[in-house]
Formats: sequence, structure tokens, C-alpha cells
Amino acid sequence: MSISFRQFGDTICQLANALERLESQSTMLQIAPLAGREWFELLRQKLVPQLKDDAFLVVAVVGGTNIGKSVVFNHLAGCRASATSPLASGTKHPVCLVPTGFTERHDLPSIFSGFDLRPWSEASQALEDHAEHLLFWRDSPGTPHNLLVLDTPDIDSDAPVNWQRADHVRRSADILIAILTQQKYNDAAVKQFFRRAAQEDKAVVIVFNQCLLPDDEAYWPLWLGTFCRETGIVPEIVYVTPNDRRAAEENRLPFYERRWPPEGEAAQKTGGGHAEARTPAEGSSVRSPAEDLSRFRFAEVKLRTLRGSLQHLSSTDLGAPAYLREVQARSAEFRTVAERLSSESVIRVSDWPVLPSSLFVDQLREWWAQHQSDFARKVTGVYSTVTKGIVWPFKKARDYLQGEPVPPIDQYRDREWSAMLSAVQQVFEKLEFMSESGNELLRPHFTRLLAGAPRQALIDRLKTAHASVDFAAEVRSVVDIEMERFRTEAPDKFRLLRNFKDLTAYARPVTSLVLFSIGFGPAGEAVAPVMAHAVTTMMGHVAFDIAGGTAVAAAGEVGVDAAGRGVGFVQAKMQRLEAGFTQRRLTWMLDLLKTHLLGTLPEELAAAAAIPQSEAFRAAQSLMAQLNRQLAAAPTVSP
Repeated sequence: MSISFRQFGDTICQLANALERLESQSTMLQIAPLAGREWFELLRQKLVPQLKDDAFLVVAVVGGTNIGKSVVFNHLAGCRASATSPLASGTKHPVCLVPTGFTERHDLPSIFSGFDLRPWSEASQALEDHAEHLLFWRDSPGTPHNLLVLDTPDIDSDAPVNWQRADHVRRSADILIAILTQQKYNDAAVKQFFRRAAQEDKAVVIVFNQCLLPDDEAYWPLWLGTFCRETGIVPEIVYVTPNDRRAAEENRLPFYERRWPPEGEAAQKTGGGHAEARTPAEGSSVRSPAEDLSRFRFAEVKLRTLRGSLQHLSSTDLGAPAYLREVQARSAEFRTVAERLSSESVIRVSDWPVLPSSLFVDQLREWWAQHQSDFARKVTGVYSTVTKGIVWPFKKARDYLQGEPVPPIDQYRDREWSAMLSAVQQVFEKLEFMSESGNELLRPHFTRLLAGAPRQALIDRLKTAHASVDFAAEVRSVVDIEMERFRTEAPDKFRLLRNFKDLTAYARPVTSLVLFSIGFGPAGEAVAPVMAHAVTTMMGHVAFDIAGGTAVAAAGEVGVDAAGRGVGFVQAKMQRLEAGFTQRRLTWMLDLLKTHLLGTLPEELAAAAAIPQSEAFRAAQSLMAQLNRQLAAAPTVSP
């Protein structure tokens, strides 16, 4: 299987995008940010910019003091870009040549993280002492379109700051051009630098500089063999250059390519390379390093130099997979609490008051009065007046014996407020339990809800809201909804009942008989408590769930279809009205508690718990698996 450079780039860019989307969705999980994690910085600053279609190679010229680094750099640049001198000029800061227009397509500072980038206008700028890690750069029309070429400080300097800058350069570079000489090939500091490069599997091109040709043809392979054995470097290309100061100054130094390791018996004897003595013209050719590098197995070298970053990114213990596991684990903690809020009632009410049926009866009479014919409405009005006259003595007698009663609507308001206070107390008890048994991440959310001031403020808001409720309007709304549903769902029964209501001679006495049967005739005060108890028993327990946002009344549709007509039919309708009203009031209180107490916490917990099922998380997982498959096939990378 052959994996293209573009395929790697597409996977990396999609992965970076998925991870950033995932992080933005995971803020409530309180996971350490991606920024600052080494694998993510490698992804964002190195892999993404360097695996795009218009990718490039960062080529750094490195070596010890006074060995001609700037000379080689100038030859790569095609001009006298960096200052050179027969004396050690002492480059203090790296300088970089970039192709024209490169900075319009790429973020140069992200490529050279660790450096403060400055425009490069004079060759001497890099020789100045500065405590900051500076990198000077400028456009270079002569630089190949896919190369960034750097001249660097001496890696064998005694100044620790140079070692730090050398490390930054090594991490940023794709190809290191190692400049060696007879005097520097065995230098301890130089070898230490390249040992690290070998551990990172950096591509290295070696220029053995300042050779006395043809005399040194018998010796440079020995020197290079020692260097390779002691550093672990396997050079991609080897060039040999003569010791020609004038040619170096005039930017016309020849670069002779040499085969490495040399073949034949001599190579075996030296254990690392020995070339036969020959003149520069024999078995070699003058090459242009810049042209060689711009075409030199670009995709393979690029992926090779990025392999360490790719492997770090895909590391099970430290890379993106570890981050995804962290998201899953943290999300599971939130899921536990979210499930408790959604699967268990935060409060279960068993003593919510039942609205007196007389209030429904009064409202039903008004509703029917609005839907009768004009003639029937007049008859009903007359009958109602007569009925009030009949009932008046009974009411007066009751008021004399028992005192003037509290209106039923006010009695209900007081009972409902008591039930609300009890419900609020149970809510806080449940939240306190969840806070004490929860984890440290969630405890601050519950602590905020359970503080004394918010609790009293909640009760005050509930009391104000409750005092402003128009219960008559609430009853009217429930009756309107139920009767409209009755008319829509059972049109035949509705028409039959309406026709009975319009039979003024018979309908009114029949209706009175029904009302007497459920406790609302002249002697209703005696019957009503019994019926209220029966209705309450039939309704059973009323439960509601704050987290889920639902309220359920148990009575529901009891007996509606079975009753059919007469007393059973009206009783069933009354039960459904009471159940609908209770559900309406519970939902009202539920909404208040959600708004003023829990706020958006249930939704936030549910969202945090669902993150591993999000599109961004699944995409990141899939792309990591794809990246691992591509890495496995990387040895057969095609350009």
C-alpha cells in the first residue's frame, strides 16, 4: 500500500480541526487545554503547516566554529546573503531565506517556534549579541520554492545560549546540512548535537569542507566514518568541497558528490568508509546542493523528519488517544449525575391539593352558556336565578351556624403554597445529597445552588409568582382546552349533550340531578367532602421530574369512554379536568424551579455526558485510526 504525502496532510488537517471543535464543546469538563500539550503544539505548529499541498523543507546549515557554514549557506542561496570572513565571524542568530511569497501562504512564526522573528536587511545583523532568541529572515527570489534555508550559530560554542538556539533549529529543521572539516569532525560538542539528530531520525546531508584535493581523498572517508559511527548518522548525500578561499568568497565553490558508504574491500576494512584516492574529476560530478535538495525524495524526507512528531501525536500514553480517553473518563463522571437527574425524580409529591370541583362546575356552566342557542341561554338564565333563590336560605343558614366560609379558590391557594414549600424543601434535600455524594468537579455547581441567600431568594420569587396567579383564569383555560378536545375527539357525544342542554324543559332538571349526585346541589356541602376524598384517592400520587421537565397526573383518562353518558360520563370528565389542572400547576412550579434554581445545569450536564457521542469526538477517533494506518504504510511513501 502506498500512502501519498497529500493523504497524510489531509488527515492531519482534519484531525486538528476535529480536536479544536471537540475542545470547544468540552469546556464544562474542565480538562486542561490543548494549547501547551506538546503533542498538540507539534500538530498545530509543525505537522499542519508542513504537511499541506504547498509543503516545504526546512534546510539548516549547521556545524562548528570557522568551518565555512556561511559559505555553504550563500551557495544554497545563490548570492552573498550571509557575512563571511577568513576569521571566525561568529554568527549569533540564525538567518533564514524564504521563497518569494512564502509568508503569504504560511505562518512563519509557527514554523520557528522558540524564536522571535525579525526582518533581515543587513548581513551583519546576525552577528550582534542579543539575549533574545532572534531569527532574521527575508525573501529570496533565488531560493527554490519548496526550501527554507537557514544559516545557524556555532554548535560548538561555549555560550549556553547558542546551545539553546541550536536545539530550536534542530527541532524546526527537516534536513540538516552538516559542515565537517578535518579539525571539527571529531569535536565532542559537534558529535553530541548530531547524536540527538540521529535519535530524532533527522535527514542529514554532509558537506566535508576545506579538503585539500586530491590529497585528502584518502582521508576524508576515514574521518567521516568515525563521525558516523560515533553519532549514528547515516547521511543521505555526501559532498566534498576543496579548500579554495577565493572560490568560496566569489560563490563559485564546487560541490563534488561522493558515494557513501564507499563500496569494495577498503570500505570493509575501515568499518565505515574509505574511498580510493582520485582526482575530483574521477568518479564524481559537480552538483548544485540547492537543486538536489529541492528534488531529493521530497515526500519521503518530509515524512521521515516528521515521523517523530507523528508518532508523538499518536502515542497511546501521551498523544491524542490519551486526550480522547481523558474526555471519555471525565464525561462519564458527568453522565452519572445527569442520569440521576433524568431517571430519578428530584422531588416526588404525594399531597398536592385537589381543586374543589365546584369551581370546575361553575366554569363548565359558563362554557356551556357561551355555546348554547339564544333561546336555551335565556331559559338557563331564568333557571339559574330560580336556583339561586332556592339555595339562598341554605347558604344563609350555613353562614349563621359556621361563619362565612373562605372562598374555595383562596383555600386552594393556601394549600398549594404549603405544598410548594414542602416540594422546595425536598428539592434542596435531594440536591444536598447529590452534592455530598458527587465529585469535586460538580460540587461547586451544587454549592452555588444550595447557598442560603439563593435559597431564600428562590422562595421569595416563588411566593411572588404564586401570589400573582389568576386561578380563575387557570381553571377557565383548562376547561376550554378539555371541552374543545371533547368536541374534536367525540363529536357525536358532544352534539348529543349539547342537544340535551338545549331541551329547556328537560335538560336543566337532568343536569341538576347529575350535579346533586356528585355533591353540588343545595345539600352539596355534606356530599362534597366525600366526593373530594374519592377523587383524591382515584388520582393517587402525583410525581414530577425537574431534570426531565415533565409532570404526570395519575388519573388521566380514567373512565371516560366507559362512562358513556349520564353520571359516570360527567364524573369521568370532572376527573380529567382535575388531572389536567393539577398537571398544569405542577408544570408551572417545575418551570419556576428550573428557571430560578437549576437554570441550565441539567442541560449542561446532559451535553457534557454526551460529548463522546458527538460528531467531533467520533471524527477525532476515526482520524486517529486512519493516521495509524497511514503511519504503518509510511515506509512505502510515494511522492
